[in-house]
Amino acid sequence: MIEISSISDDEVIAFEGSRPRIVSGLPPDTSVEIDGVVVRTLPRPGELLCRVATVNDVHFGEIECGVIEGTDIGPTFSAEPGSEPYPEMMNRGAVDEIAAIDPAAVVAKGDLTASGTHAEYERFRSCYEPRLGDRLHHVRGNHDSYHGEVFADRPTQEVELPGVTLAILDTARIRQVNGSLSVEQLEWLDELGARADRPVLVFGHHNIWNPEKDAPSDSYFGLQPGDSEGLLGVFAQRSTLRGYFAGHTHRNRRQMISGRPFVEVACVKDYPGTWAEYRVYDGGILQIHHRISTPDALGWSEQTRHMYEGGYADYALGTIEDRCFLIETTA
Repeated sequence: MIEISSISDDEVIAFEGSRPRIVSGLPPDTSVEIDGVVVRTLPRPGELLCRVATVNDVHFGEIECGVIEGTDIGPTFSAEPGSEPYPEMMNRGAVDEIAAIDPAAVVAKGDLTASGTHAEYERFRSCYEPRLGDRLHHVRGNHDSYHGEVFADRPTQEVELPGVTLAILDTARIRQVNGSLSVEQLEWLDELGARADRPVLVFGHHNIWNPEKDAPSDSYFGLQPGDSEGLLGVFAQRSTLRGYFAGHTHRNRRQMISGRPFVEVACVKDYPGTWAEYRVYDGGILQIHHRISTPDALGWSEQTRHMYEGGYADYALGTIEDRCFLIETTA
């Protein structure tokens, strides 16, 4: 069975198991049929100004995936004895593909490590920094902060690029699985949104709490309800803020709140083995999902799609509209 993985303004990528099928050179905003499946390429909103790439939940140091503590839900997967650890293999593939598009910036938005150790953090840096240099911007996630370490704990980062500004927020806190934002972080974002002369994309590790769908709870897995409401309040005031992009949940999902996307992007380390591209045009921005497509990465991600009693694939992949879409950049 064919599975449509990615759609851009000029290409469609599908998979039959671990075998990719790429249809390139397509015109924008045009229907195309692949083995009986009809899809439409994304529009091309003007002149291309730059490209940005993101990764999240890279988990250097992890040795077994699919584990839910306190349960016997399976199957779980580990690298074969003597073989390269799967986080290194998957992230190396991601870096190779990201470097090939020559992005203006790369954002690693949390869970750089599995256990929050400096050794694991250095493994992340040794994989990404040699190829990407000062184009790499990173922030911690709950795996990095939970045990008390404070590397990658910059509260805010601003990256100005042709046609877009990136605003990166640290949502992780020591001894905390869910996410938080301080008053100072929200004030910083509000001030940035007020003075920005171009669209702003906001990045953090934890996913939004959606007041239209989620029950309020201090134990909510993502960004805590009160802090989510604070973030949504800043978005409501500043039309320059065009979307919020997170990881943490290991799935692809897009929620539209007040006309703007609040997005979760799947992980690098297992199925579907994802990195995201943002093509910045002068009239809009495209998010394009990429499945890491080195042979080793595809072999591993095809194994791990069967986690959680076979339910992981549908959860993690999401719909094509969750993965590939136009981000409007005008109010």
